[in-house]
Amino acid sequence: MAESRVNSADGLGSDLHLELSGTGSRRAALMGAVREAIRSGRLAPGTRLPPYRSLAVDLGLARNTVADAYAELVAEGWLTARQGSGTRVAPRAAPPPPRRRTEPQKVGGARARGQGRGRPAVGAGAPPAAAPAGGGPVRRARRAPARPPEPVHNLLQGRPDAASFPRAAWLASGRRALTAAPNEAFGPGDPQGRPELRRALAEYLARVRGVRTDADRIVICSGYAHALRLLAGTPALRGTAAVEAYGLGFHRSLLTAAGIRTVPLSLDADGARTEELASHQGVRTVLLTPAHQFPTGGPLHPLRRAAAVDWARARGGLVLEDDYDGEFRYDRKPVGAVQGLDPDHVLYVGSVSKSLSPALRLGWMVLPDHLVDEVLAAKGEREAWASALDQLTLADFIESGGYDRHIRRMRQRYRRRRDQLVATLAERAPHIRVSGVAAGLHAVLELPPGTERSVVQAAAWQGLAIEGLADYRHPEAAGPPREGLVVGYATPPEHSFTSALDALCRGLPPDLGDSTATATTTTTTTSTATTTSARDDAAVTRPSGSPRAT
Repeated sequence: MAESRVNSADGLGSDLHLELSGTGSRRAALMGAVREAIRSGRLAPGTRLPPYRSLAVDLGLARNTVADAYAELVAEGWLTARQGSGTRVAPRAAPPPPRRRTEPQKVGGARARGQGRGRPAVGAGAPPAAAPAGGGPVRRARRAPARPPEPVHNLLQGRPDAASFPRAAWLASGRRALTAAPNEAFGPGDPQGRPELRRALAEYLARVRGVRTDADRIVICSGYAHALRLLAGTPALRGTAAVEAYGLGFHRSLLTAAGIRTVPLSLDADGARTEELASHQGVRTVLLTPAHQFPTGGPLHPLRRAAAVDWARARGGLVLEDDYDGEFRYDRKPVGAVQGLDPDHVLYVGSVSKSLSPALRLGWMVLPDHLVDEVLAAKGEREAWASALDQLTLADFIESGGYDRHIRRMRQRYRRRRDQLVATLAERAPHIRVSGVAAGLHAVLELPPGTERSVVQAAAWQGLAIEGLADYRHPEAAGPPREGLVVGYATPPEHSFTSALDALCRGLPPDLGDSTATATTTTTTTSTATTTSARDDAAVTRPSGSPRAT
């Protein structure tokens, strides 16, 4: 009979691993083990515990001992018990989420305390560790260190509106492409890319961006970062390269990892100061974002474009052109690619990461003829990055006109968002100067000296993800750093964009009364954005001491 009761109990509930240790009664040891499992996060809120009869059999305890321990833990707030729902870990007993080990941050002018301690913190809503029934010291729960909430709004740059991906049109192109695809398209991929896509790109880039090429000089890649990896070690990228003084640190780190040193070119109202190239004797390659300088905004002046090409011809060098945001212009005439000036000395790189989606992992390099074999050798015998099916779909999407229609539609949508951003700032923060808004997917908000870091922290406390200009500055850039925010207006969903702008305005510094000149510029509204955009792009690259490039 006893054996049947044990076997019956074994079939109840689920397993629960607890180690009962320490002095005192068995009930006290059980309660201490349950508390510790909840404190450490091993038992998450809502976890259902086994019935007391089952746990009693597993632990070799009397049923009444386990039942009494459950009842006391419920009374203390560690557990909840409802008829038909069993005994569960209480929701408010959740420990704080794990923190990454980072440098302590200063909050409100004082260093946050309690970081880096070995003892796990108890969440603010966790019940106090009251004296256990079997005795023991009373320990006061430590308050978790203050930290910003998880971001609610995202104003980070470089991310298109994911909800606007043209799913129906892309699906239609995919069906047509699959139907027409030759059998060999389903074999090992050609590292140069599908010929259908290369032909479509050659026509599209010539028509829209003024690129001079043919399909044989195009190599498909998965984006600009992938292009840099492929080019590193080829004659295109060796030794030392010049870059704009403001840009993505991720790209610079890729070059550094490949043994390539980077030297910064300063910026002014006309973009990168390409005349500085002549002073760098060891440089044979310069990386530029001439269509829309990243992140400060504005096109590279025609004379400086010509100067970069002349330098490359005289030095036997190369201009590496990142066509960042080339399709998205709002208030200015189209700016053609620098590659059209000299296809033998300019290497053009583009992608669909901003125009369609970074999830597609599709980009392209338009190469000088003498670099095609070098890049293909670096890429290998088979395509390992870009799906042949996605390439076929993109080729049809371009040739059917779907890509052009999507670009025009998104250009209007992003322009409306740009206008809303400018109008909101003109109303609520007229002392903040906005620039770089004539093209692209982000704006630059210029801040008073010494305020950038605190504003970024204030935005984090408003639940807003945003970056400052300091994140993009080359570590060797000359002159004092420029203070500002890089505000990406493409990412937030339509329904939350206004709330994101509210959070942004709440975190901006107040008008200190020394902004008369800049207020006039910032009061650009949706009705006047067109007439001021050219001046805006020049203003966004206005030097602070020595200009800086992205």
